[in-house]
Amino acid sequence: MVGDLIEDVVVWLGEPLRYASDTRCRVHRARGGSAANVAAHAAGLVPTVFIGCVGADRLGDSLVAELAATGVEVRVQRRGTTGTAVILVDPDGERTMFPDRGAAGELRALDPVWTADLAHLHLAAYAFMVEPVRSTAIAAAEAVLAGGGTISVDASSTGVIADLGVEGLLQAVRELRARYFFANADEAAALDLFGQGRTAIGETTVIAKDGPRPTTVLEPGREPVRVAVPPVPEVRDLTGAGDAFAAGFLSAVLRGGTPVAAAHAGHRCAARVLGTPGSTGLVGQAGYSATAVAFSENTTSRPG
Repeated sequence: MVGDLIEDVVVWLGEPLRYASDTRCRVHRARGGSAANVAAHAAGLVPTVFIGCVGADRLGDSLVAELAATGVEVRVQRRGTTGTAVILVDPDGERTMFPDRGAAGELRALDPVWTADLAHLHLAAYAFMVEPVRSTAIAAAEAVLAGGGTISVDASSTGVIADLGVEGLLQAVRELRARYFFANADEAAALDLFGQGRTAIGETTVIAKDGPRPTTVLEPGREPVRVAVPPVPEVRDLTGAGDAFAAGFLSAVLRGGTPVAAAHAGHRCAARVLGTPGSTGLVGQAGYSATAVAFSENTTSRPG
């Protein structure tokens, strides 16, 4: 994975937000960063590498140690100040994010050794937001493609789509020849992924999640398949659920599973984070996160 490694400060609201006043809440600190989240959840299933940039500070030290403790091979550059995201989570589990990515955007030219052993590279669209990480992420993807590997992209958020522009994000997915493109229902609607947006990304398989409603798997040249989401006893925090889904999905296809079977695996993985603060779920205790996720050649097969 290539992406963000940051600290999440997760604020569980105990009542509706009282603007310009006090609001009852509980505050948690958790490992954050979309790519690092995917890496952490995938590490117990397939050999996983994270590539990113954190600050040359104590928080960066903690993030790297926490991520490595999940079994991820962490390859990071160190400069600047480690980023933080403040996440407000309402009583229904929906979250509003205030990210300051700090050093995560400062990832620069990589040692070719860092990408030489990667069978698959997953990118969150956050990595396309600023330079130099944008150029670095694209170069890493091109290196993986040149070595016979595959790419996946996550739309990340409607805010990212608004900043990049619909055509800007679809163009990146198309030019990187992404094998899989993940989006939630709002992102899929913004990108028109069941209409012209789907046509614009060619041979990419679209995986569109819709909360507790069925996930749609749309493979090129095939009818959409809707995969039911198993009920979850408690949904308290949606933070990182999409990242956990991507980890379960990609681990399954890398081990030879079909996209539909992989969607079932993604649902099982996502269910693990819905009752806990932030994205760590059952991976470990409160920790931290990073900028890129990748899967090494030691996986049993390449995705079909």
